[in-house]
Amino acid sequence: MSNEKIGLIAGGGSFPLLFAAEAKKAGLDVFVVGLNDISPKEIEQYAAETRWFRLGNVGGPIDFLRNSGVKKALMIGQIPHVNIFGGIVPDLRAAKLLFKLRDKKAKAIFSAVAEELASDGIEIVSSATLLGHLLVKPGLLAGKKPDAGTLKTAAYGWRAAKAIAALDIGLTVVLRDQTVIAVEGMEGTDECIRRAGQLTKGRGGSTLTVVKVARPDQDMRFDLPVAGARTLHVMKESGASTLVIEAGKTLILGMDEFLAAAKETGVTVIGADDSTFPGK
Repeated sequence: MSNEKIGLIAGGGSFPLLFAAEAKKAGLDVFVVGLNDISPKEIEQYAAETRWFRLGNVGGPIDFLRNSGVKKALMIGQIPHVNIFGGIVPDLRAAKLLFKLRDKKAKAIFSAVAEELASDGIEIVSSATLLGHLLVKPGLLAGKKPDAGTLKTAAYGWRAAKAIAALDIGLTVVLRDQTVIAVEGMEGTDECIRRAGQLTKGRGGSTLTVVKVARPDQDMRFDLPVAGARTLHVMKESGASTLVIEAGKTLILGMDEFLAAAKETGVTVIGADDSTFPGK
């Protein structure tokens, strides 16, 4: 793979940094499309070249990748969904793309951008490229074996999370005793967990369970669910003790750090799939 070129359209957070570091280690030349005020500036240290653009500029990034000889690229990292509803000044190509959208949900937007790139000979590939070793595996990943009550709550949460994911509302639900306390919207997983903690603070009862899934028709090219150490610390602060995440479709960002955080916080982490909760 040495000297091959790969494009990276980098959102925020540590995910783009993780991929860029792995790609550089593998001998790939990484051409990074950075988004002003969103992408981490540290990404430049792993790139053969970085070009910065404002969110809403589609033509510029495509021209940059095509002129750099890039044939394959990834779109990874966080792009706050709230930006879709204000603050974007689209270029002509983006304006045409937005006009054709059936809705402004993440899947529709990312699919349209991928099609636009494909029309210029650039294929968007799986977000897990070079990171397959960080995909969650089924079973108990950290912490103590959950009791029957926790598993019953997790099974109910799995159904609830899959339902909201199918509607493209969010990927996470927070529960207590088979009661949904909070559903993820645009705020993201950590803020959803914090909200559940605030709603249940001082009310006694059992601890909270967090269930995070992939969409039923998850496109592995973009918006792949991720989990990291920060979420475990937020869970601890919010009174949540169990995290259920979907195996095979969720990436752990920094596995060693994640497992160390699980040990420090005492959070139980379970990798699950549809076979985990038979008869649910």
